[in-house]
Amino acid sequence: MSTLAVTRRAGLVAIGAMLVSGVPRVEGARAQGGPAVRDIQVDVRATVGEPTVSWLQQALPGAIAQALGRYYEPGDRNGATLVARIDLLYLGPSSGGTGPAGASQDTIKGVLIVRGPHGAVDAPLRAISFYYPMSVDQALPEQAYHGRVTALAQAFASWVPRTLGLAQG
Repeated sequence: MSTLAVTRRAGLVAIGAMLVSGVPRVEGARAQGGPAVRDIQVDVRATVGEPTVSWLQQALPGAIAQALGRYYEPGDRNGATLVARIDLLYLGPSSGGTGPAGASQDTIKGVLIVRGPHGAVDAPLRAISFYYPMSVDQALPEQAYHGRVTALAQAFASWVPRTLGLAQG
């Protein structure tokens, strides 16, 4: 356990150091300091198939951009590229589960890869969301799954700033 904490801490320090030293500060939204992310890419490696992959690729960049706030500067030539590599996407049973109030736990797991002018660093990230079954979901299963994937994308994105050391936790 302590080895994992040291490794993760060292990784986060490396990300912060690379971003702060490798990405110059610019005027505007980041005038108060902090690195810029110029591009957000999604690489889905999880074996989930379509249309789930498309839903994730549509939802995740916007959710990450919103979570990054002032640290996201599209097209900034001095900014870094953030790649969200998704290695696992698991949707719990549609009938419910052992979570709070009978909810199913949905999980997304991946790696954030920050590519800047001085190389790349990565940090693992896992997020969960809970699905509460509703009777209408049986009649509209595709919409229910789409909503679950979108909720997972938002949960994942909400952890991005903290994982990159950009937000207080």
